[in-house]
Amino acid sequence: MKLTLRVWRQRNADADGAMSTYEVDDISADMSFLEMLDTLNEELILKGEDPVAFDHDCREGICGACSLVINGDAHGPERTTSCQLHMRSFEDGDTIDIEPWRASAFPVVKDLVVDRSAFDRIIQAGGYVTAPTGAAPEAHATPVPKPDADFAFEHAECIGCGACVAACPNGAAMLFTSAKINHLNVLPQGAPERETRVLDMVAQMDEEGFGGCTLAGECATACPKGIPLVSITGMNKEWLRATRKAGKR
Repeated sequence: MKLTLRVWRQRNADADGAMSTYEVDDISADMSFLEMLDTLNEELILKGEDPVAFDHDCREGICGACSLVINGDAHGPERTTSCQLHMRSFEDGDTIDIEPWRASAFPVVKDLVVDRSAFDRIIQAGGYVTAPTGAAPEAHATPVPKPDADFAFEHAECIGCGACVAACPNGAAMLFTSAKINHLNVLPQGAPERETRVLDMVAQMDEEGFGGCTLAGECATACPKGIPLVSITGMNKEWLRATRKAGKR
């Protein structure tokens, strides 16, 4: 395939950015999208030009590092991560726009790379279980009902890629935050810190400057792991319950 790429180029966080146009040829339909970008970068390096910076790591749809807005869609036209998107999803002669995540809480570092450390700080605020160290307990020592286990696993699938924020018209991080809260709060191991977890993580999310949620649903549509929109309503209920309980103390 021969493609025209319009790629966001920005030297650093303080510089102005702009779309640059490149032509790539001999692109196989079996290539992943990131392999196609590798091909572009090889050509740029041979020409003595600065290669396009973009985030990636495992390239298996697991780590959540890849973060591209492709033709206006977070991760592209398929419901998957950018690294698992293949060029068979495009046609010969297509023009493809490639941009970074667009959110005030995700400042551009360079080109297509953004700083997602805001997510790390939300996790640091309460996305963990405080437990004594030592040997692993017996797996059956604390029974977990099957529906609760399924609910926890569903929300634990969140890889923290940030597609929900990039897709949201408000730049909200509610789907990410709710997934991280709900998968712990439903388990008995997470119950002791249930109230403080939701209050602290939501407060940190607000402090990071993410937008407000209006339940537009774009976040759930873009999520490559299928975290459902009801995750947000579940977190809201947890937050209201914790707020009321804290007010009675």
